[in-house]
Amino acid sequence: ALVRFLRSRGVENIYVFDEREISVEAITISTELPAEADLAIVSPGWKKNHPLVLEIQSRGIEILSEVDFAWRVRSELAPNQRWIALTGTNGKTTTVQMVESIISASHLTGLACGNVGTSVIEAVAKDQPYDVLALELSSFQIEWSNEARFESAAILNIADDHIDWHGSFDEYANAKIKLLNSAQQAVLAGGDPEIVLRSTSWSGPKYFFSLDTPAIGEIGLVENLIVDRAFIKPGADAEVIAELLDINPAVPHNVLNAMAAAGLALSVGISYEAIKRGINEFKPDHHRLEVVHTGQEIEWVNDSKATNPHAAIAALGSYLSIVWIAGGLAKGARMEELAARMGSRIRAAILIGQDRELIAAALKSSAPEVEISYVDKVSTAENLMDEVVAKAKELARPGDTVLLAPACASMDQFNSYAHRGECFVASVKRLVADAS
Repeated sequence: ALVRFLRSRGVENIYVFDEREISVEAITISTELPAEADLAIVSPGWKKNHPLVLEIQSRGIEILSEVDFAWRVRSELAPNQRWIALTGTNGKTTTVQMVESIISASHLTGLACGNVGTSVIEAVAKDQPYDVLALELSSFQIEWSNEARFESAAILNIADDHIDWHGSFDEYANAKIKLLNSAQQAVLAGGDPEIVLRSTSWSGPKYFFSLDTPAIGEIGLVENLIVDRAFIKPGADAEVIAELLDINPAVPHNVLNAMAAAGLALSVGISYEAIKRGINEFKPDHHRLEVVHTGQEIEWVNDSKATNPHAAIAALGSYLSIVWIAGGLAKGARMEELAARMGSRIRAAILIGQDRELIAAALKSSAPEVEISYVDKVSTAENLMDEVVAKAKELARPGDTVLLAPACASMDQFNSYAHRGECFVASVKRLVADAS
């Protein structure tokens, strides 16, 4: 996306670096820094202590994130465009897409971009500028960015993830909280102790959301209603944003997503009516609590997007009796809290992947009654998932939910979390649905 934009602006000398041998749009992958380089734009996955990054800095070459570069471009191409942002360990994509749905239901034009779908530079460079950009930002993107400014920013949750990249949980959490330094106001999860504690030193306006009855300055739940007491007009006591029936699925973590989306929308002046309509019309992506098949009183659910323990806890907390499919690359995360909190809901666990023993050890310690099975990858990812689904079919009983919520990244055995989910869906269709 950056190369396309730069070429459209007449930039001729563009060099691309990658540690892999790849071919993109007839771009030559460079191996040495050219003498005439004067700007480096870094993909967020590169670590700050990488030798190439250190060489760029030692030569005095300016280095920017794609987000900051797009912010500079915005001042020229879309100076009136408003930016809002959100981050969190889990729920980012669902929430930012919910924000996009709300914007579509309003009188404004807008797009979700960043760590989802469209890159920020593509979104900024549209011929007809959007009124609002809603940026989903990863901890990597925030770590690399310093210039972009947001009318408001939301933080959904902070839990163990990407410890292998950041080096420690503290560094990871600090990267998330750093987003507040770029925001005029913040919409924060009041039930997340890490967010509450780490945001105390930030002096800007803070509005909290939770599943509790809201106090003044908060968004919360009153019976089956999501209620705003944060962005209300002077003299008003509260406003109803939406009903639980408007949210699909109306499980606790997705209700919190809807509250965060509503808070961001209210912060840029979108009406309650548009927010309710946008939430109601929103349909979540595949691989997020996606019901694949129901039959013989057993539900098969694909939540392959649960790539860390915190996300898996949210998925496991949505069901009472579970045959759990888990495992992959843990990325330095710990599994003890998951096992302690969710062990009573897990009747059996089918474990795969490189770090499956971390999950097994946690279950044996906190929930020794859970039956554990292992499935190895002998040939293809598709064959692996066939074996997994066949084992789940053998273990599942009426009243169970067979849940793919791996608590780990996928790249040890699959191309991506989407590939993992697609394999699961295909195996369930072939071995369960069509066989019944």
